[in-house]
Amino acid sequence: MSIYIDENICNGCKGLAEARCERICPGDLCYRKENTKAAIRDQSACWTCACCVKECPVQAIELRLPFQISCNAASLKAQLKRNRTIWTIKDASGQVEEYVIQARSLKGD
Repeated sequence: MSIYIDENICNGCKGLAEARCERICPGDLCYRKENTKAAIRDQSACWTCACCVKECPVQAIELRLPFQISCNAASLKAQLKRNRTIWTIKDASGQVEEYVIQARSLKGD
């Protein structure tokens, strides 16, 4: 799997000292290029944990599934909401499905 950042969508988290993907990446692999668009330093070092995918407020980052599984057209995106995460998967034929994962309360209820 690999991370793909769409520069046409990425806004570099304007107004923030560092982009959200920069701040959240446990491998310190995300950064902003001179054009302020996000990029990944080294795909081979990426853990594919999807932290950056979930953190991106404009859904510019997606997790690409390996071509051995479904060719290069399949992808997985996440949209974080206050009380849920919406995962959108696109298969090789372009068919899209959404899965909603409700957030659990920190209080345990």
